[in-house]
Amino acid sequence: MAQGNQPRKTESVNRDRLFLGSNFALISTSVTFAIIGAIMGPLKEIFVLTNAEVGWIGGAALWGFSITIFIFGPLCDVLGMKLLLRLAFIGHVAGVLIMFFANGFTFLFIGALVLAMGNGLVEAAANPLVATLYPDKKTEMLNKFHVWFPGGIVIGGLISFLLDSIGITSYQIKLLVILVPTIIYGYLFFGQLFPATERLQSGVSGKDMIKSTLLRPLFWILVIAMMMTASIELGPNRWIPAVLESAGIHGILVLVWINLLMAIMRYKAGPVVHKLSPTGILMMSAIISGIGLFWLSYTETLIMAIMAGTVFAIGVSYFWPTMLGVTSERIPKGGALALALVGGVGTIIVGLVTSPVMGSVADNYLHEKLTPKETTIVLEQVVETYPILRDAKGEKTAADFNAAIKASEEILKSVNENGKLPKYSTANALRSAIAVAPGSEAAIAAKNLLGPAENYGGKISFRRVAPLSIILTIIFGIMYFRDRKAGGYKADIIE
Repeated sequence: MAQGNQPRKTESVNRDRLFLGSNFALISTSVTFAIIGAIMGPLKEIFVLTNAEVGWIGGAALWGFSITIFIFGPLCDVLGMKLLLRLAFIGHVAGVLIMFFANGFTFLFIGALVLAMGNGLVEAAANPLVATLYPDKKTEMLNKFHVWFPGGIVIGGLISFLLDSIGITSYQIKLLVILVPTIIYGYLFFGQLFPATERLQSGVSGKDMIKSTLLRPLFWILVIAMMMTASIELGPNRWIPAVLESAGIHGILVLVWINLLMAIMRYKAGPVVHKLSPTGILMMSAIISGIGLFWLSYTETLIMAIMAGTVFAIGVSYFWPTMLGVTSERIPKGGALALALVGGVGTIIVGLVTSPVMGSVADNYLHEKLTPKETTIVLEQVVETYPILRDAKGEKTAADFNAAIKASEEILKSVNENGKLPKYSTANALRSAIAVAPGSEAAIAAKNLLGPAENYGGKISFRRVAPLSIILTIIFGIMYFRDRKAGGYKADIIE
């Protein structure tokens, strides 16, 4: 591998195969994102989880991503991109198996976390790999590489939808889909030579890398902006299927449509980058994404959801890769460290803050739609009919029926004593009733009551995220007009 002050040399590596392998590694990452999003609703029902708990599972699939980026991203130059991608392969396989055999929230959470760590290793290694392979067109090629994040979501979403259509609803079967692109990228990377990172090839010392990153005000501006762009793109994307499906809308189709548009737009990023400049793209993206997300929070039909989703997709398409492109082009000496920190901060804020907070907002606001009178009628029906269903089903499911009956009795007791429905536990009691006997009259009534409430709470959570676009418009607008005043956007080059 090239070291010290030697010139950049990638002739000894198979650039096309490494780029193709990177694409499949990113497909594994995005298929994971799609599958986790698609099974959030079923997991909530099967394991009787709250929205907040599901938010933690979905969030772990993001902030775990950040752990490996923060740990291994700065070490990418030392450990090498090949080792990081081998560890990513292990993480993807192990995470699938842990979730496959999980028996409750704890192991679902751990499995999602391990999967996310595999995803983070892909991001930590593949972004500097692409930047190294294509040093003269980083933003364009990072956009083309990141085609496969929404592209993989389309693949995973369609497979999930088709499995549901033919009656295969098992979340475990869907998890196994993640292993297909994982095996492919493992094969493509096997036995290949990898280049040294651009920073090593250029002779930039570790000390200069740290100084050029952490002491640049621009870096911290990009970090703050990445927190918000990632929250707008990844937070709602995670919740779209569950929120829309609670209103009887095919949320997975909307998610597939949004990500298909994102993939197409990223593939066509070259002409857009040259016409608008990266900072101009980011400014326009902030404006359009805010409009799309706010509109999405008012959707009532599939057609309206697709229209709002189209605007949202146009807005968020260029956020992630263009943020990384600007970081790499404006802070080139920052190398893998700058890319890792910016990408890692984006995912950790979504995983630890945005996704759980959106779940909590949904829990709070769905409670407003559950009236004591209607809810009491449903829960009384559960208490009256489930003992009969329990006896008919046998001992195997008796514990689940007893838990559902007990949960309903506790809510009814609280209403009798206080005249109010308790937050969180009311929705959980309804979910428990639905999970135990989904075809019963009481469960159908519970679902008809809970569905609109879940949809309302979820849409309010979208509405709480949308205003971030106003702040981003200001930040990117200042950067864009400063570039214009200076004669246009210019990438810094390591001499």
